[in-house]
Amino acid sequence: MPFLSFGLATVLAAVLLTGCAGLSFDRNTQTSGTFVSSGLAFTIASIDLPKPAIDIARENASDSNLANLTVEDAWIFPNLGPLDWLLDIIGVRYARIKGTWGFPGE
Repeated sequence: MPFLSFGLATVLAAVLLTGCAGLSFDRNTQTSGTFVSSGLAFTIASIDLPKPAIDIARENASDSNLANLTVEDAWIFPNLGPLDWLLDIIGVRYARIKGTWGFPGE
């Protein structure tokens, strides 16, 4: 029975810690700059909770409502290539996107 409660506590903690996101902006000019957005998701039985990490990062950046938001780089960890299906059984994924926003002056 102690194993069951430990397992339940572990799953509960993993679910409660999912969906973490971060967003930062750096202004280069009065009307433009760069951004970095990140997302963290928990996967169990091919179900991403609350949604895929890359979607969390993209939606977080999109919710800023900044003009001309352009993603230039996307990174997901861990990325096992052809063995990525192993992470669909159970795992945690972190995604980070970088890009620019606004209209740079000349």
